[in-house]
Amino acid sequence: MFTGLVEAKGLLERRIPEGPGARFVIRAPDVADGAAIGDSIAISGCCLTVVALEAERLEFQAGSETLSRTNLGERREGDELNLERSLRVGDRMGGHFVTGHVDGLGQVAQRIDDADWSTIRFSFPSRLAAEIAGKGSITVDGVSLTVVEATGDWFSVALIPHTLAVTTLGRLKVGDRVNLETDVLAKYVRRGREIDS
Repeated sequence: MFTGLVEAKGLLERRIPEGPGARFVIRAPDVADGAAIGDSIAISGCCLTVVALEAERLEFQAGSETLSRTNLGERREGDELNLERSLRVGDRMGGHFVTGHVDGLGQVAQRIDDADWSTIRFSFPSRLAAEIAGKGSITVDGVSLTVVEATGDWFSVALIPHTLAVTTLGRLKVGDRVNLETDVLAKYVRRGREIDS
């Protein structure tokens, strides 16, 4: 379980083909400090397991399913990634409940910058529409955000300078694809309605 509050940006130093998947070597001094093999870490919103570590570097394996259903399949050496260690019992809950299970890919449809602030509109698969609502929570590339507006195929968020600076969202441009995780509570509400009907 995660909160969607990014701890640090990590640098993808190496992407190594492994069978049908890939191994990611990420340099992230702040997150690597105190990490252990077997830990769950959200990599741009996708929960992966630490399989090796050395000094400031963490290694993760991603299978073909993960690479095809998330934007991790598009990540290249030199890219920055949002990182968050899993929530521990007793930690403060500052964002919202995030599982690290990506529901689909969104795409930047519009970006409006106003000084150091930005409003970004994302298109998304219509199957997620029932789980995205104005003033509700959504996770974009691992970042917990509040939805400003939502329709059947797009939603918008307003980003403050801090978020733009400390996450990878600051570098987003029109056409970029992002990992989306809808609010877990919305999933259960939707499922309840489907069973009742």
